[in-house]
Amino acid sequence: MENRQQFASRYGFIMAAVGSAVGLGNIWRFPAVAYENGGGAFLIPYLIALLTAGIPLLILEFTMGHKYRGSAPLSYFRMNKGSEWLGWWQVLIAFVISTYYAVIIAWALSYTVFSFDLKWGDKPDAFLLGEYLKVADPGVFGSLVPGVLIPLAIVWVVTIGVLFKGVAKGIEKLNKIFLPLLFIMFTLIVIRAVTLDGAAEGLNAFFEPRWDLLTSGKVWVAAYGQIFFSLSIAFAIMITYSSYLPKKSDINNNAFITGFANSGFELLAGIGVFAALGFMAQQQGVPVDQVVKSGIGLAFMVFPSIINSFPGLNELFGVLFFLSLVFAGMTSLISIVEVYVAALQDKFNISRSKAVLGGGLVSALFSLIYASNGGLNFLDIVDHFINTYGIVLSGLVEVVLIGWVFKKLGEFQNHANGLSDLRTGSWWVFCLKFVTPVLLGYMMIQLVITELKEPYANYPVEALIKYGAVTAAAIIILGILLSFVKWDDKKTTTDHKEAM
Repeated sequence: MENRQQFASRYGFIMAAVGSAVGLGNIWRFPAVAYENGGGAFLIPYLIALLTAGIPLLILEFTMGHKYRGSAPLSYFRMNKGSEWLGWWQVLIAFVISTYYAVIIAWALSYTVFSFDLKWGDKPDAFLLGEYLKVADPGVFGSLVPGVLIPLAIVWVVTIGVLFKGVAKGIEKLNKIFLPLLFIMFTLIVIRAVTLDGAAEGLNAFFEPRWDLLTSGKVWVAAYGQIFFSLSIAFAIMITYSSYLPKKSDINNNAFITGFANSGFELLAGIGVFAALGFMAQQQGVPVDQVVKSGIGLAFMVFPSIINSFPGLNELFGVLFFLSLVFAGMTSLISIVEVYVAALQDKFNISRSKAVLGGGLVSALFSLIYASNGGLNFLDIVDHFINTYGIVLSGLVEVVLIGWVFKKLGEFQNHANGLSDLRTGSWWVFCLKFVTPVLLGYMMIQLVITELKEPYANYPVEALIKYGAVTAAAIIILGILLSFVKWDDKKTTTDHKEAM
């Protein structure tokens, strides 16, 4: 593995953290989640989740990685031997996410090509679901879709190739070029969207709060899940990357910059998408809430419509926009894959090349599920379960174990404050020890009750259990089993002493 100090100085932790958070997930996921959970009403639990869990957990995970200097399983093991299984659970969450995140990047790559002649035509929604993805009924695999399979193979070849060379080589240059380009292009897209006829109707749907939804556990869990997903917390990314930080690093400041940069970009995404939804609704003569029914593919229906509306250079804007999405997504995907590459190296003492090849190929094979006719439905189901009963639940377990069982919050706070200009006070401990566990615990119970009454998105119960619940349960069991594999004594002691 690359020397951790060398990695930090060459790559830059802020670039790594922001690049991992601000990416394709913000554009693909946030507008869809907000749309499905009440538009403007969603912003209230979202902001509360950011301040009570998002930023506090970022600080916690930055501190863990910096203090214990290892992958997530190794860091948890060094904190307390009985918590290693949680590190593996979070690593496996990252693994599952990488299998379908790569497919979404493949869609963006396809749309880069489609932009050359605006192939999606006047009905981007019908094009996405019909001509491109050829979506089958829920629970049906069908056959592999060549239009998805080919770009997916390219995505994995590039990802594995970059990781073979080391994260610091290549990906830093991509971040410096394409993250600013994505921001510029996305800002232009949003400006265009808000000037369209009907945009005000869409923005009204986005910002007007529906107070009755605030009593729904589903909405609150979705808000916390979105914060966890977009900030890459509770699934091992930030622990892994913060282990590369120099010994003298402003942990708290890094966390605030990452958190607010991510949420600002997500809010921009929401404005652009809902302005476009208002435009599309006016064009069709229907209310905004009837324009788009599909959440996962929402961005790939809305943004082509905005690009179509440009007065000129539509093809150029389309190519630059979707190409920027590809590279922003690649940044995040490489961050995710690095999580289990680092864990495999630490646990099994294998070379980086073996860890990259083994982990990358297995993940690529699982990705084929989402390149089938049934891929969109499988993606939606797995994402729901891995986000709710994976990321959110593991975050709940994380704060309970660290705050109540191992009682490490005071020690971690002293470590972070000793390195940071911005010092956290009692609010940080209070949020992690009381607010987050109570809110998440109550909301998880409410969500389970709700979903027992009404299956998620009206999918067949058999499909939800077979592909969603089984996946969520399997990674917990596998995480526990991996924790029984013994460590090399040098790995659990020598590196830690040197880091300290």
